[in-house]
Amino acid sequence: MTSCDKKVLNRLKRAEGQIRGIQKMIEDEKECTDIITQLSAVRSSVDRIMGIIVAENLQNCIQNPDEDQNLQAEKIQQAIDLIIKK
Repeated sequence: MTSCDKKVLNRLKRAEGQIRGIQKMIEDEKECTDIITQLSAVRSSVDRIMGIIVAENLQNCIQNPDEDQNLQAEKIQQAIDLIIKK
């Protein structure tokens, strides 16, 4: 497991804990604005996780280029499309 994988897993576990907290907030009938604030925090966290994964894959693609330049260009374009899609 790479250090990037560990970072991603730790962030996912943190987001999982946040979601559990949101579930409890709903059960405890907390204020809607507080729940939305926490949901926004989870969304930001997931966006960062996605960025880490795409960046790691793009870096790997550049450092270990495919022999087929067309395939290499396609992989890089896929990574760019994932970033722009955010």
